[in-house]
Amino acid sequence: MFDKVLIANRGEIALRIHRACREMGIHTVAVHSEIDANAMHVRLADESVCIGPALASESYLNIPAIVSAAEITGADAIHPGYGFLSENARFAEIVEEHGITFIGPKAEHIRLMGDKLAARDKAIELGIPIVPGSKGAVDNMDDAAEIAAEIGYPVLLKAAAGGGGRGITLVRSEEDLRGAFVRTQREAEVSFSDGSLYVEKFLERPRHIEIQIAGDLHGNVVHLGERDCSVQRRHQKVVEEAPSPALNAEQRVQIGERVAAAMKKMGYSNLGTVEFLYENGEFYFIEMNTRLQVEHPVTEMTTGIDLVREQIKLASGAPLSFTQDEVELTGHAIECRVTAENAKTFAPSPGKIRTYHSPGGMNVRVDSALYAGYSVPPSYDSLIAKLIVHGRNRNECLMRLRRALEEFVIDGIETTIPLHQALLANQDFANGDYDVKWLERLLESES
Repeated sequence: MFDKVLIANRGEIALRIHRACREMGIHTVAVHSEIDANAMHVRLADESVCIGPALASESYLNIPAIVSAAEITGADAIHPGYGFLSENARFAEIVEEHGITFIGPKAEHIRLMGDKLAARDKAIELGIPIVPGSKGAVDNMDDAAEIAAEIGYPVLLKAAAGGGGRGITLVRSEEDLRGAFVRTQREAEVSFSDGSLYVEKFLERPRHIEIQIAGDLHGNVVHLGERDCSVQRRHQKVVEEAPSPALNAEQRVQIGERVAAAMKKMGYSNLGTVEFLYENGEFYFIEMNTRLQVEHPVTEMTTGIDLVREQIKLASGAPLSFTQDEVELTGHAIECRVTAENAKTFAPSPGKIRTYHSPGGMNVRVDSALYAGYSVPPSYDSLIAKLIVHGRNRNECLMRLRRALEEFVIDGIETTIPLHQALLANQDFANGDYDVKWLERLLESES
């Protein structure tokens, strides 16, 4: 097992990793930008190293600075969390080249699944169903038009190297295709330094369902059920729950076993999430995230398995600490992502926290690095807290979540807590009757 882990991240996920390490008797090193000097994970870690100014490219994305910090402090492993460098295959390779363990999957799998076109091809090879679309990158608008006509409008133009909801354009007719192709290609070049696009069938009202898997270096792979992440705004997840209200037990087992078998065939190790669109009883692969997910707590709540702890053990070479037969899904869990934004306009709202009170009670969890007096910086993602609750069933979970949201106090900045309260009051959400565009339609109807 590792003696010291450097946490190459910030905010709630850095604190989450620190806590897991401490419970395992592992010392921690926090890296931070100048503006994050007073962050909670920095205050609690055994050691801390400033790696640059607020700009992420000069700090949390600064590979030489992070590796140097690990070497200076004698860290024998680096945990990247999510975002930033977590899915950077070259970073994983550099870490390993310096004799430090990267807590994550193999660099080859990060690189493979980070290329959307290669990931689609691999999914086909592994027997995972995909959304109908182009077999590879489309070189020009005429090729895109031919494929779109073949699979039928509407279609999506998607950046091959895309992520985070960028580089995606909906095209409903051939007349709109040319302008959309040029705009999306330009956005892809600016955002990802790669203008490659592919064409994909647009599903009108699908759900977003993902399968959590875990694999060790000894060839064992298991799945830990699914999460429903369909409540989204501009391709950004807002609420996640497990299990999905849309699936029955038979569907859950079938898709889980299919994904686990595919990942075993690929030789995948550590944590990963295979994401699907689900419509009319069919699953369609869209991508794989080769890292810890923001929404991992709902899986932890329904399985009782500490995924970060397991992730660290797997990276050290230990076998999975449980078999598929030992994975038991119990009850229902929902996570609300609370961001530092206006609940109606979604305008950013950085600033100083005057009062902070997190909800409590049975089966209520808050993952946050906030504290009274802390200043939320304007430089990074707006996620400031995750409220996760668990119940014996979905109805009990909803009732507990309503109560917990009433108790949650973050004063000094605007947050999206009122948005989550409004969602909990909506009958469609209460019924589990929603899809990936449901929230956007709801917000448009109220504007």
